[in-house]
Amino acid sequence: MSAAEITSIVKQCALDAGFDLARVTTAEQFQSDRQIALERLEAGLMDGLPWYNEARILRGSDPQQLLPGARSIISLGLSYFTGGEPSRDDLGPKDGSELKGRIARYALGQDYHRVMKARMKAFVQTLSERLDASVDARWYVDDGPMLDRAAAFRSGLGWFGKNTNILTSSHGSWVFLGQVVTNLDLSPDQPLAKSCGTCTLCIEACPTGAIIEPYVLDNPRCISHLTIENREAIPTELRGAMDDWVFGCDICQDVCPVNRKAAPATAPIPMLQPQIGGAGNAGSTQTRQPDLLDLAEILQMTEEDFRARFANSPVKRAKLAGLQRNACVAMGNSGDLNAVPVLLAALGHAESLIRGHAAWALGQVDTAPARQGLEEALTVETDPWVRQEIEAALASGGAV
Repeated sequence: MSAAEITSIVKQCALDAGFDLARVTTAEQFQSDRQIALERLEAGLMDGLPWYNEARILRGSDPQQLLPGARSIISLGLSYFTGGEPSRDDLGPKDGSELKGRIARYALGQDYHRVMKARMKAFVQTLSERLDASVDARWYVDDGPMLDRAAAFRSGLGWFGKNTNILTSSHGSWVFLGQVVTNLDLSPDQPLAKSCGTCTLCIEACPTGAIIEPYVLDNPRCISHLTIENREAIPTELRGAMDDWVFGCDICQDVCPVNRKAAPATAPIPMLQPQIGGAGNAGSTQTRQPDLLDLAEILQMTEEDFRARFANSPVKRAKLAGLQRNACVAMGNSGDLNAVPVLLAALGHAESLIRGHAAWALGQVDTAPARQGLEEALTVETDPWVRQEIEAALASGGAV
């Protein structure tokens, strides 16, 4: 068969495997993307991600290092947008009856890495059967060294948005990306002749100013990084801008005009459908929005509770301490007086990370019990950093 005929079979197999998008590019090195990535690494824009280093960039930008003899890259897109999840504006203000925290839309279902890799493995197996030949391939999602967005762009799967996400014509940026490096000689597609034009809505909407210029993200300032990958204290100057986000952030995607017109997934996958909801059962979404978590419940969780609740969810990546830290910040930003008793209890938490952020949050709530609790905690607290947080909260005047 010709390269064009094999490519046609490849794309049909991808669609049959449940992927929404499939494009092809060559296995040439990503030289310009490599240089850009190295420069941003050197500039500190990727700080906080110790695994994202020079060796990873060099390996991921050279497909031959991933698969010796590679000739093509099959770029795949799987939509996780059902069209039913509410945007931030749709939800309106909190009703004050319960403390809630928001998680990113992609994390509503089960861990997409497992879903994507299983589908990609099945795709390669089916492809081998259809071609009646053993297909040599390696496949990657975003936890591998592959420069996945660079491959998606070069294949014409989508184009770079100014928030650095890949935008697709049909499904916006609500897609998981996967790359299959293979020895098949395929007909490459061309990059899309599209761009964001003069639109800067994502830059203007980012509350922490993480998109420092078009197509450039300062990772340490991104709410997604702060709530997920970051294991340390959240910088004081960024806490107030995090609003009620406790895992990830969708702001720059929600405001994108391309995403406003995005089509839902062609064939929604049950495992990627919203499964995080009401207290108790992970599948209960009858009484509250599926992308909102009970903040009080989070702060009262044990490690066993956390592992049981988020066993198959991307949320587990934040770790319990990280999620509880984020819950404290969301409570402080809520201004909800119902948060005070919960935060006061958190001042006695075993983790200093939680105690310090609980102190900050109490400093944002204007009640006498909050100040009294902070003063009492100061008399017994021994951790220097937590003491600083308590003293700053008392001095801020937020709890007078």
